[in-house]
Amino acid sequence: MAVDYAVIVVYLAGMLAMGWWGMRRAKSKSEFLVAGRRLGPGMYSGTMAAIVLGGASTIGGVGLGYQYGLSGAWMVFTIGLGLLALSVFFSARIARLKVYTVSEMLDLRYGGRAGIISGVVMWAYTLMLAVTSTIAYATIFDVLFDVNRTVAIVLGGAIVVAYSTLGGMWSITLTDMVQFVVKTIGVLLLLLPIAVVKAGGFSEMRAQLPTEYFDPLGIGGETIFTYVLIYTFGMLIGQDIWQRVFTARSDTTARWGGTVAGTYCLVYAIAGAVIGTAAKVMYPNLASADAAFATIVKDELPVGVRGLVLAAALAAVMSTSSGALIACATVANNDIWSRLRGVVGGGGAAGDEPHDEVKGNRAFILIMGVAVILIAIALNDVVEALTVAYNLLVGGLLVPIIGGLLWRRGTAAGALSAVCVGGVAVVGLMWHYGILANQPIYYGLLASLAVYVVVSLATPPTDAAVLAAWRERLAGNPARPAFEDGTLGPDRAEPADVLNRRTG
Repeated sequence: MAVDYAVIVVYLAGMLAMGWWGMRRAKSKSEFLVAGRRLGPGMYSGTMAAIVLGGASTIGGVGLGYQYGLSGAWMVFTIGLGLLALSVFFSARIARLKVYTVSEMLDLRYGGRAGIISGVVMWAYTLMLAVTSTIAYATIFDVLFDVNRTVAIVLGGAIVVAYSTLGGMWSITLTDMVQFVVKTIGVLLLLLPIAVVKAGGFSEMRAQLPTEYFDPLGIGGETIFTYVLIYTFGMLIGQDIWQRVFTARSDTTARWGGTVAGTYCLVYAIAGAVIGTAAKVMYPNLASADAAFATIVKDELPVGVRGLVLAAALAAVMSTSSGALIACATVANNDIWSRLRGVVGGGGAAGDEPHDEVKGNRAFILIMGVAVILIAIALNDVVEALTVAYNLLVGGLLVPIIGGLLWRRGTAAGALSAVCVGGVAVVGLMWHYGILANQPIYYGLLASLAVYVVVSLATPPTDAAVLAAWRERLAGNPARPAFEDGTLGPDRAEPADVLNRRTG
């Protein structure tokens, strides 16, 4: 294992070095939280793919393949579909808003009254998302160093917290690009073909396993529908995903870079299911499906390759963990703590901020990181924790966010009611039916939608000036002031004849 250890140690040292480098660049709030909004298509695509394909997508995706065969790809496949939908239909408008959080978007759309409650829901989601990735360290480090679960979580979590705290989004972006490359080589180019060959090829896999393992819908139509509701819709509204959209250099970068990343996710989904199916042939009686990834890596891969594939698993876990961590800290600081203190930021436009803003966000990453490690030690199941996170997100925030983007008549009262009713409903229904049941997201989402529509229609429309300013932000013109009658002030970027007609 000495060679494998060397590969992992070099990889982890590189992550910390990039954190140190990122610290030297992150001198403003914009640089620290959204990488100065300067990422081009190549880097944007790599980092977006890295953040959505984490421990649950890699270890959990292989585990689903072990349990259900090729149809186990559906969980990760629906994540890819969600990223494609976000990129094609919404990412350009999101990038033009020039905000830092989803709650800031809700404030802009509904008039400044939806932020703190939505912030609490989003914080809970990002916290649990970070926890799921941190739990996955236990599996990987157990294979690497044969250490107990708590030590593994602390070791992996501490490295992520260190480089995220040092350099913020710049460090995370650089590490994610390395992680994307390592993940592609380790999982797609090495583990996938080796697993298929070791299992005797597809013909032997078909001979050894029941036919339902090769049925694309074998996991069940209801389960696939639930995955769409949770993961596809979850990709449209998560703070961790939006914060990456905010890093795009332009709306074109956000649209096309995200489309490439979403397509990559579809390929990754199928690869994970095939690896899991091959593992079922080689190890038909594993105690846990989630152990399939670690088992096949430990027993079937040659020295050196094993270290690279385990580095790929670490890359998958760390990319999602760091992205969720900075999202959690951003929401906690900017949407909750600052509002509770009565210090509400302006519009969230890009630009230099006082260096204290960087220190404050850095402190919150450290605090949230410690909390994530402690919660991960207490919890056990990756898929259950991920389900809790996405149920909270989709049940509480999908309707007010998508409604705000698509329906002019939606109001702040409707949005707040939808957040509260949807969030409470999914939590109560998970307690009643069980965490992995389908009913909580079905009924919670329907309740949120009904309340949003009814309360919005029963309350006065959103102020015209708020809607006018919102439309200007969506158009990429954040500096335009709105007068009391809802008309817009002058835009110095307009041609003189248009400006004269506007202002008389």
